[in-house]
Amino acid sequence: MLPIITSLVQTLAVNGLGLLAGAVQAKGKEFIESKIGARIPDNPSQEDLIKLKQLEIEQEQLLLQYTLKQKELEIEESKLLAEMHRASQENATHRWQSDMGSDSKLSKNIRPGTLVYILTAYLLFALLSAMGIDINEAYVKLLGDWGQLVMLAYFGGRSVEKIFEMRIHGQNKKEDAK
Repeated sequence: MLPIITSLVQTLAVNGLGLLAGAVQAKGKEFIESKIGARIPDNPSQEDLIKLKQLEIEQEQLLLQYTLKQKELEIEESKLLAEMHRASQENATHRWQSDMGSDSKLSKNIRPGTLVYILTAYLLFALLSAMGIDINEAYVKLLGDWGQLVMLAYFGGRSVEKIFEMRIHGQNKKEDAK
């Protein structure tokens, strides 16, 4: 069956039916026949090729519309994901600003305290391992993952917060200059 499809794809491509040839190669002859509503002969005659070219031209507009719609959906999805990420970062920044504005020492020190605790526990595990005491690998991995998460949130979040503040101050200065 494969040599027939290969031969058909080559025949279609050589006769200017590249779109149809690519579709047959990618999706299969039966699938394309069901979509275009016509039979594609294994050895098309010149008359068959002319009919197929007409069908290809008709279908090409539908394919282009479909492709454009897919690209629009991808762009919209990318915009939505970017907006969600931006909103998430803003929410974290607002929470951290609220924590810092609080009178509670716990809310002001929870992030650095968590970081110190995780680093201390990780150091303790390392020392115990160095002394030959076997520590369950799952705990070490979990603690390492938490450490990465906390460090990323603490240091990365602070960097994002600083950049965000610099942009706001830069925009305010531009507005004041006008």
